[in-house]
Amino acid sequence: MNQPLSEEAAAAQFEALQADAGRSLSDMSLDVILDVPVVLSLEVGRTRIPIRNLLQLNQGSVVELERGAGEPLDVFVNGTLIAHGEVVVVNERFGVRLTDVVSPSERIRRLR
Repeated sequence: MNQPLSEEAAAAQFEALQADAGRSLSDMSLDVILDVPVVLSLEVGRTRIPIRNLLQLNQGSVVELERGAGEPLDVFVNGTLIAHGEVVVVNERFGVRLTDVVSPSERIRRLR
């Protein structure tokens, strides 16, 4: 059962909240989020097909994508477009070389 806070305790909590709210973003340390894992994914292209055509796909089928050959890939972090890039091979593994990073203002504009 929660007991009501004394006036003194409530005032102390309120002052702590005000202190945190008064700090600017530049004062806050990013250290608390630097180890948070995110999902980075690349999109080569996409297309829309009817379920009828989807059910007819089998090994060896080719699905044409809306993106042209040679166009940059989209790089997403947790589903948000952050950059464009091209595929590279590094030590016999695929990688991506970023060719254009989406500005923060552009990312906000795309959310609308």
